[in-house]
Amino acid sequence: MPFVPVSSLKDYVGKDLGHSDWLTVDQNRINQFAECTEDHQFIHVDPEKAKKTPFGGTIAHGFLSLSLIPKLFEGLLVLPENAKMVVNYGLDSVRFIQPVPVDSRVRLSATIVDVTEKNPGQWLIKARCTLEIEGLPKPGYIAEVLSLAFV
Repeated sequence: MPFVPVSSLKDYVGKDLGHSDWLTVDQNRINQFAECTEDHQFIHVDPEKAKKTPFGGTIAHGFLSLSLIPKLFEGLLVLPENAKMVVNYGLDSVRFIQPVPVDSRVRLSATIVDVTEKNPGQWLIKARCTLEIEGLPKPGYIAEVLSLAFV
């Protein structure tokens, strides 16, 4: 993650932060997520049954796709120098645009939307994140992600 002086944080509002590396969402990852969340809906875990749906196969859980944000955000998010820690502060909005088919490669693109000093030494950074799906015209989702950096 790029670290910048606190005085420069607001200079990044409106700036495109680029793209993450590609990550493959395979059936094993989907199955592991189903186990963790106990969400075993057939559209996610039963390839034979899922073939008969309009999706033509299994798809990733929407929340699985969202849970990839911390990994995909590595190296993109601009943070204040000397940050002691950064925590997930939540989401302002999420729209699932298109399902992520099994074995898709996805990547995250991000733009800083807002930077606010929430409390002394605490910087709230809002980024608009788009999950791109390789070869598909529409993204998996668009989300406004909130990160709180402690300096």
